Amino acid sequence: MILDPSLDKIVIIDFGSQFTQLIARRIRELGVFCEIISHKKIKNRNIDISIKGIILSGGPLNVYEIKKYSFDKKIIENDIPILGICFGHQILSKLNGGLVKHSKHREFGLANINKKKDSLLTKNFFNKKINKVWMSHADQVSKLPKNFSVIASSQNSRFAIIENKLKRLYGVQFHPEVTHTENGKKLISNFIFLICE
Repeated sequence: MILDPSLDKIVIIDFGSQFTQLIARRIRELGVFCEIISHKKIKNRNIDISIKGIILSGGPLNVYEIKKYSFDKKIIENDIPILGICFGHQILSKLNGGLVKHSKHREFGLANINKKKDSLLTKNFFNKKINKVWMSHADQVSKLPKNFSVIASSQNSRFAIIENKLKRLYGVQFHPEVTHTENGKKLISNFIFLICE
């Protein structure tokens, strides 16, 4: 595991998503240094002041298959902004007291999300109040974690974008890193520059 304490960076914690490299590419296109580290290798003791933000990737796992993934939950207790994407959104929600359940409909492909509330994460992200996004999940957050609010919903995902503004914790059920998501790079840019500063 490489962690260079001399460089400000975004760390992507990888849960086995096919899109993890794409998240890194989007960040690098924005001129920001990032590192991908497996969820099996990163521990809270590895988190230092050079890490300005953390992204939890998607992946094929289920948040209740605890034996199949290891994640040091103390990582989310640091005062560092976190963006959870798909599975990352689900694990962030569960660790903060929310519930995740198997979806009635596996959501795969384009979906419309509707803006419910303003957020730094979604500044200039929405075209009017609806955006097309790329969904790929069989589970979803079914109960909002305490002190989180809903920023956007889709027909099948009530909690498509959520935030805890005070703790700077954000979750998106869709994949902003893929080109199918309208303005997805803007959402990643907002996380990096407006939230992680």
